[in-house]
Amino acid sequence: MKIDYPLESQIDSLRSLWKEAFGDTDAFLDIFWDTAFSPDRCRCITVDGEVAAALYWFDCRYEGRPIAYVYAVATAKAFRKQGLCRALMDDTRLLLLELGYSGIILVPEVHLFGMYESMGYKTCSYVQEFTCRSSQPIALREIDAEEYARLRREFLPAGGVVQENENLQFLSAITKLYAGDGFLYAEDAELLGNADVAPGILAALGKDSGRFRCPGGDIPFAMYLSLDDRPAPTYFGLAFD
Repeated sequence: MKIDYPLESQIDSLRSLWKEAFGDTDAFLDIFWDTAFSPDRCRCITVDGEVAAALYWFDCRYEGRPIAYVYAVATAKAFRKQGLCRALMDDTRLLLLELGYSGIILVPEVHLFGMYESMGYKTCSYVQEFTCRSSQPIALREIDAEEYARLRREFLPAGGVVQENENLQFLSAITKLYAGDGFLYAEDAELLGNADVAPGILAALGKDSGRFRCPGGDIPFAMYLSLDDRPAPTYFGLAFD
């Protein structure tokens, strides 16, 4: 078993593993590889020449310090229940510590919270999610990733993680970003600011109903592992789920 950064020759195998684990299309993976993938932010396990497990991360910042958003952790079906995921996560933790990261954040599926808790991760971010119907339309304008990044710094609640660069390049390629009076909205991702505008957003977008995710609430969302014993962030919003 070897754990390392991926080789160029392993890219096709990484994509095949991703599709097996998550069911995403080649079109989606093209977007990820074009906007967010870097071999320097990927670790994979090779067993007898085959890619057996892999993960990726996005660079984020919290209180001016770098943290890693670990994403798309996957083990090939043929290699599951052999401890590869834990080995890969342990290796990545040690690497990120060596590289100067202050912590690791991830957004597990509900049934995986217990597994990551056994690795030392603790729930750090809670959100509220609600569904509503449209009402009177409000003014909103579509914006690009650069403007979203600038405005997000203003709307981000205390304890929030700054997600820019490849985070927003990827996000803007898979969804639309909007701003309006007192709010910032990444469609199907997060609503910051005044949540009461949700029905008006739906009307402005020509939708009858929709679901929104906002800071706060009681739904466990993200987990965090500190690498320097500093406090965990309390809001993480842009999960690419």
